[in-house]
Amino acid sequence: MNKPELLAPAGNLEKLKTAINFGADAVYLGGSKLNLRAFADNFDNNELLEAIQYAHDRNKKIYVTLNVFPHNEDLEGLEEYLKELYNLDVDALIVSDPGIIMTAKETVPNLELHLSTQANNVNWKSALFWHKIGIKRIVLARELSLNQIKEIRKKLPEDCELEAFIHGSMCMSYSGRCLLSNYMTGRDANRGECAQPCRYKYYLMEEKRPGEYFPVFEDDKGTYIMNSKDLCMIEHIPELVNAGISSFKIEGRMKSAFYVATTVKAYREAIDSYFNDPKNYKYNENWMKILEMSSHREYHTGFYFGEKNKQVYKTSSYIRNYDIVGIVKEYNSSTKTALIEQRNKVFEGDKVEVFRPIGNNFEIILKNIRDIEGNKIESTPQAQMLYTISTDIELKKDDMLIKYKEIKN
Repeated sequence: MNKPELLAPAGNLEKLKTAINFGADAVYLGGSKLNLRAFADNFDNNELLEAIQYAHDRNKKIYVTLNVFPHNEDLEGLEEYLKELYNLDVDALIVSDPGIIMTAKETVPNLELHLSTQANNVNWKSALFWHKIGIKRIVLARELSLNQIKEIRKKLPEDCELEAFIHGSMCMSYSGRCLLSNYMTGRDANRGECAQPCRYKYYLMEEKRPGEYFPVFEDDKGTYIMNSKDLCMIEHIPELVNAGISSFKIEGRMKSAFYVATTVKAYREAIDSYFNDPKNYKYNENWMKILEMSSHREYHTGFYFGEKNKQVYKTSSYIRNYDIVGIVKEYNSSTKTALIEQRNKVFEGDKVEVFRPIGNNFEIILKNIRDIEGNKIESTPQAQMLYTISTDIELKKDDMLIKYKEIKN
């Protein structure tokens, strides 16, 4: 029984470092071209080189997405871009289009290829086809059940890896193949520019009563809007492992660094706990508490357990229990002060929690807040400003300071 890889998203360099620091085995990201998150920060070649060095120095891997549905103009400069990625020493490319795959096999034949979930692979024969033409790993469609994944695993050679999403946003369209954004806004979801119109709030209007808008309701019999819940499989690590999945993938290149930290930490602890003692493994409710800290929609188990877990949804709003308010840059043990980079405004006397890769959260009170010149201040209003606090508790570089967010009904 091989321990699965924990694969995390990275929309920028800060999120990549967060993912690795909190325990990811590998990170997937978008480069400067041909990826499905055009509005993430993404990585230019200089940033990508820094990211690869940071990951490889820690024995972690970097996968770059080239998973759009390319039109003719998108193919211009493809060979040069592939060579650039190969020379930067990326560990694999995530691809979906046969034209890009063919070009990659011709141009950079030694570079590992993973088939994107955009290719919506839902059966073993398709997986075998892709493997025979040089695909190392199949990223399975989200619409598969655990039993279907087990059957696919049994039919494939051992050296064909399977990757599956185990946490994050779900799409209202089959494997992300949606035309709604293009139709409504002119932004092509299949070329990385989705405006997420499925998240909009909709009303009905009857043609003979213009200007009268009626809300769209849901009941226990079904769903009548396009939102979906968020996938969460933290309670089912043994089932995922026993299905033969090689890589557990977290969705979210557009999500925050705090989201990356919470999801990676929870799944890292759960996977490690299982492999430390599979026979006596016990689910820890604290893992779900960690996952509930960052912004998310209501959780469910997607398609893994069949029709009994439909994506019935009652609201398009997010659940957000905590805000990240600062990142620790350094701690001076002689003066017992910590240098903080602001993420959200805080005030003198605020109670915050310290969130770090290993160990439980603990509380501190923000005391003696001073700006970078040493002037006493009562709050931190400027985005990403540097300030210091006094604390007897030794904080560590990259610790996150988080603050409970009062939920208003």
